[in-house]
Amino acid sequence: MQVKELKSEGLVRELEVVLPANEIGRRVDERLKDYAKSARMPGFRPGKVPAQVLKQRYGRAVLGEVLESAVNDTTQKVLQDKGLRPAIQPKIEVKEFDEGKDLKYTMEVELLPEFEVTDLKSLKLTKPVVKADAAAVGEALERIAKNNRDTKKIETGRASKKGDVILMDFHGRTKADNKPHPGMHAHGHKLELGSGQFIPGFEDQLTGRKAGEKVEVHVTFPEVYHSEELAGQDAIFDVDIHEIHEPADAAIDDDFAKKLGFDDLTALKGAVEKQMQSEYDQQSRMKLKRSLLDALDDAHSFAVPQGMLDLEFQNIQQQIRLERQNEVKDGKLDLTDEEMEELRAIAERRVRLGLVLSEIGRQNNIQITDQELQRAVIAEAQRYPGQEAVVFDYYRKNRQALDALRAPVFEDKMVDFISQLATIEEKPVSVEELTAEEDEESYLERKKGGKKGKAKSAAADEGKKASGAKKASKKE
Repeated sequence: MQVKELKSEGLVRELEVVLPANEIGRRVDERLKDYAKSARMPGFRPGKVPAQVLKQRYGRAVLGEVLESAVNDTTQKVLQDKGLRPAIQPKIEVKEFDEGKDLKYTMEVELLPEFEVTDLKSLKLTKPVVKADAAAVGEALERIAKNNRDTKKIETGRASKKGDVILMDFHGRTKADNKPHPGMHAHGHKLELGSGQFIPGFEDQLTGRKAGEKVEVHVTFPEVYHSEELAGQDAIFDVDIHEIHEPADAAIDDDFAKKLGFDDLTALKGAVEKQMQSEYDQQSRMKLKRSLLDALDDAHSFAVPQGMLDLEFQNIQQQIRLERQNEVKDGKLDLTDEEMEELRAIAERRVRLGLVLSEIGRQNNIQITDQELQRAVIAEAQRYPGQEAVVFDYYRKNRQALDALRAPVFEDKMVDFISQLATIEEKPVSVEELTAEEDEESYLERKKGGKKGKAKSAAADEGKKASGAKKASKKE
């Protein structure tokens, strides 16, 4: 095999590879021997078909197979022999190839950049922290109590109003045939007026009524309704109002806690405090992660592979396209040149950070274990109660989806590793400060010393993973 370098510009290398005809012939003969083991042709016993006959019958097909395997094999060998680390799949162009001739092709490969990773121990980071205090727990308990209010029977005889709960019997019938249908009657039913539980107009006609009244409610079922026989039908409901109840604030005590499944109020407070602290800690970790990524971005400056940059730029546009469907014209985003520039800067940052994390992982032999990936799949499945088996099957059959799930696991593992080496100062902050959002765009504008741009989008959120990190996670 002969290899000649045709071009070397920045991160791009173009090589010419020539595999001699005799090597191609050897590969063809080996493949034909495999064919001979199972080939069946009239006039010949199985496995006894002459090589020349096989070549006449299968020669062109075998030649195509040999071309594919020869290019794949030699491409990997050239990259390995020359110590080249491709950023994306090399571009191959076959120049010459035919029976009895050399195989000549060119390979254009964009390389991963060479750079020196900053001293991770020199990183100084600030981690905002919040402690769930008694006042915050008390406010949370009040919200829980408000969402779990009891009701009490009205004894004053006043008329019903929005927010009240009426205890009633109702019997319905369609106006066209004056016949009841399944689901049009109930006894002892409780209905909160204004809740929208019943079809439009039903609750309105029970507002301003008193306990003991009989009300004839006239309504029309929606044209789109779960029961086809009732869809669009006019109906009459005979309603007997037995009682009217009004909301009553729930006392936050042991009885209230027991209604929620806890032993007592102390246990409920403990659970609320634990949940709140868990949410604060998660927010704190996200802030630390963003600070860490910002510090890594500040500490590294190198050209990123154009192919990786283009792919990430396309991914960001695609996500925004889904979010802003009303702004898409002829398949293109209606974005200004300034906004496109901002998005490209975000894409470049993501790729660069992905490469930095990948290199740190490579140098420190940090890998994603099967157990860690399995836990990630389980966590994803738990987000869809009742459909866990479907989720498991999806990831089992879809390698690309599994690789995408591997990326955030790798990134989080890298954040944990770097955090152990960096100097981290905890800073108490308010809940408002902890939960205040800042995206990549804000960081880039601040870094340039300019004003914040206009391309803000969920696609620009720090929670999204860089294409470089995705590539790294696959390699590791």
